[in-house]
Amino acid sequence: MTEAEPMAPVPAAGARPTASLATVLKEWGRIGCIGFGGPPTHIALLRELCVDRRRWLDDEAFEDAVAACNLLPGPASTQLAIFCAWHVRGRLGAVVGGVAFIGPGLVAILALAALFLGGSPPLWVAGAGAGAGAAVAAVAVHAGVGLLPPSWQRITSRARRARWLAYLAVGLAGAALVGPWLVLLLLACGAVEVVSQRARRPAGTAAAHVPLPVLAVAGIGGGVLLPLAWVALKVGALSYGGGFVIIPLMRADAVERYGWMTDGQFLNAVALGQITPGPVVHTVAAVGFAAAGVGGGLLAAAVAFGPSFAFVLLGAHRFDRLRGNPTVRAFLDGAGPAAIGSILGSVIPLTAALSEPWQYAVAAGAALLLLAARRGVVTTLLCAAAVGVVIALAGGPLPA
Repeated sequence: MTEAEPMAPVPAAGARPTASLATVLKEWGRIGCIGFGGPPTHIALLRELCVDRRRWLDDEAFEDAVAACNLLPGPASTQLAIFCAWHVRGRLGAVVGGVAFIGPGLVAILALAALFLGGSPPLWVAGAGAGAGAAVAAVAVHAGVGLLPPSWQRITSRARRARWLAYLAVGLAGAALVGPWLVLLLLACGAVEVVSQRARRPAGTAAAHVPLPVLAVAGIGGGVLLPLAWVALKVGALSYGGGFVIIPLMRADAVERYGWMTDGQFLNAVALGQITPGPVVHTVAAVGFAAAGVGGGLLAAAVAFGPSFAFVLLGAHRFDRLRGNPTVRAFLDGAGPAAIGSILGSVIPLTAALSEPWQYAVAAGAALLLLAARRGVVTTLLCAAAVGVVIALAGGPLPA
């Protein structure tokens, strides 16, 4: 906050805060430009804007919004950005704010994809990609390990903890073994937990009503465009447990099933999604670019982010009820640990994709930076990229 921009007055009780579309475009676009570091950064910036500076939301309402968005599949911080814009300017504001939040990172990743995924990138670019890509497996470990404690601590009974461990194991094995069918395992784990909790619910206790739009989307799971749209839909509508779960959902399709990318290019795409501002789901745009150029990147982004807009535009006024719905909560109790397991399981194919000995050393160094030295993901990837540039310019071997 600055002296030139005083704190906004607190809205009267029951009053709906309003902001102009120009304000929404400016403020959400600013966050989209500086939001490096993933969901923690996005949440902090949205809280500073909506709670501390503008007072469009109070602390409790913002925390409730964070909790509700975390119950939805897909990129939670993107959904939070869209919800906050909806809160201050309605549905049109949600569209404008969401596009402003997503747009800068999307432009950046498409530009970088053209540079890094091109047929003959400059030597230093190839080295940077090989170095940053080598660190991706360590980033996956970091993401999965960070999600384990809060998920485990939410479970208190012995029986549910046993199921939690089983779901985690299913996700881990699925990411390593079943490739594009992983999404079915995530849905199955969620369904098993719903049935298990219903069976233990006291007689006469009814589950709260789930709004039809939420059930319809949460239950969903030619040429290159149709399979690309399907891959993007899985990323946007069926990913549970945080942004990094998109990696095992995408890799088998993009590399093995359709052959749009090599393993090395996929690692580059994941690294680009981590170092650009905005949500990690931008990685799907790099996959789309590899499959069908700029048009493919834009299509993949539109399909992947479409569910996030739909969730908010159709159900934001019922977010408070979503938090307390036992069926939704039970589904996430099953799908969530399976998704965490899939993130950890993705380390196996990601590591197997490395081809040069020095890349394994970079991966080990990245793990030390992230897990022991507690450095940020962006810093770690940039350091790994710098090592790759040095090796490339010194004449060292690069992946084919």
